[in-house]
Amino acid sequence: MFYIYASHVETLIEKLSVTKKPAKLVCAILLGIYWRRISVIQTIALAFKFRHTRLEMLRYKVVLLLVCLAVGALSENCEDNTTGQCAPKNNEEKSSKPTTSVYDFHVRDIYGNDVDLGKYRGHVSIIVNVASNCGLTDTNYRQLVQLYEKYGQSKGLRILAFPSNQFGGQEPGTSQEILDFVKRYNVTFDLFEKVDVNGENAHPLWKYLTGLDGPIRWNFTKFIVDKEGNVVATYPPSKEPLEMESVLKKYL
Repeated sequence: MFYIYASHVETLIEKLSVTKKPAKLVCAILLGIYWRRISVIQTIALAFKFRHTRLEMLRYKVVLLLVCLAVGALSENCEDNTTGQCAPKNNEEKSSKPTTSVYDFHVRDIYGNDVDLGKYRGHVSIIVNVASNCGLTDTNYRQLVQLYEKYGQSKGLRILAFPSNQFGGQEPGTSQEILDFVKRYNVTFDLFEKVDVNGENAHPLWKYLTGLDGPIRWNFTKFIVDKEGNVVATYPPSKEPLEMESVLKKYL
């Protein structure tokens, strides 16, 4: 039976103009599995035009079995991770780790540099979505600067401002234009790249934040984050930054 199907496989491989041995091996195995008529061992033999006795085929099967056992033993060692020789876990496994705080995210600053938010561990932070052409812009920027000047050096307060153009198209500028704009307020706290804060294309950090408190309503929604990275208070755009001060001081 093997040789009957072997001749069919060989004919197909020749018609496909497969000449290199590795390619022939793959073709033979795939065709053999498709037909489910001949074993993988036999198709390997077929790819190299071997004609073996049953005893020789048995020897190949024994060798393959030993290889499988060795791979299985290595796999068990990797599960235990006791040998120190196993490959590191892939990115998908890392990304499956549950998000527990804002420190689990990476963002890009306004200069395009990657920032691990874990750098803010041990600091109380304010996270806010900002815009340059909003009716709330002047009050919010001025008061955020006041809070930063009052508590930044003395208490370690950090402010993370994320420009967003999602509300009325009120942040249309480039990163450089945003940097030029905030100079009028003497902003020295941290600015980040423009992002979406709502919807499918929202930055993962903002998906996390909106998952806690619902969609962002407008520019200058403010989150207070404690030293462990937990969101402890949320303020709508209608609340001015100085109205946050009494709660902020509890965590500084």
